[in-house]
Amino acid sequence: MKEIDVYKVIEGKSPGLAKRVPRWAVDYLRRTIHEREINEILSRFSDLHGVEFIRAALGYMKVSYHSVGMERLDVKGRYIFASNHPFGGLDGLMLADVVATVFGGVKVVVNDLLMNIDPIKELFVPVNKHGRQNEKNVEAFNDAFESDVPIITFPAGLCSRRLNGQVNDVEWKPSFVKKAVEFRRDIVPVYFDGRLSNFFYRLANVRKALGLKVNIEMLYLPDEMFRQGGSDFEIRIGTPIMYDAILDGRTPRQAADYVRRKVYAMRPIKVE
Repeated sequence: MKEIDVYKVIEGKSPGLAKRVPRWAVDYLRRTIHEREINEILSRFSDLHGVEFIRAALGYMKVSYHSVGMERLDVKGRYIFASNHPFGGLDGLMLADVVATVFGGVKVVVNDLLMNIDPIKELFVPVNKHGRQNEKNVEAFNDAFESDVPIITFPAGLCSRRLNGQVNDVEWKPSFVKKAVEFRRDIVPVYFDGRLSNFFYRLANVRKALGLKVNIEMLYLPDEMFRQGGSDFEIRIGTPIMYDAILDGRTPRQAADYVRRKVYAMRPIKVE
């Protein structure tokens, strides 16, 4: 099985940049993204693919999870699962497992960089978030939505941030609403209750205050994922919103915000 190699990923995205990156920076990136640990998981479970690999990998990390509310869904329904994104990756893995367990399959809309993870790339619908979409990705995207396989999407496009003391997604992009209407898929709100480290949120806020557009905090998401080892998560599944009613008196952006509010309405009330 192909291992993860930070330098080769950089080289593949930007050969010119790869030549200029010093060795110490590459070594730092390797440690930050837990390249060694990830390759250990890839090696240990090299015979597994798709959700079987996800279950094994998260079990190895001692991450447990369960869903609440999935029983209200029609197993023959065509759904887009629209979720908040507190973990920036771990949430997608957990949700992929619980959805595939019920529906027998799943596709997850992801950053195309994740296509470097061979055992689970079959579950992914890649999107280039830093440039134009190539024809192959566009075709795979439309094929996935035309199929009967459930789709998972994180409309914020990046993981949650902490603003005014509370962890929330940034504004949701409305493309998932347009796709729901176009391909006649009902929208299922999904809520994860969780957060990342104070370091991650401080770094994100400092980067934003400095006016830097590159999301440097995203480099630390693998480290944040490994920090969740030993945790147990509850995935809250909401009532489906019919595709032919979602735009009733709303623009796509207003509809996206409507679904986002439905998601956060499932947030448990904290008792101090």
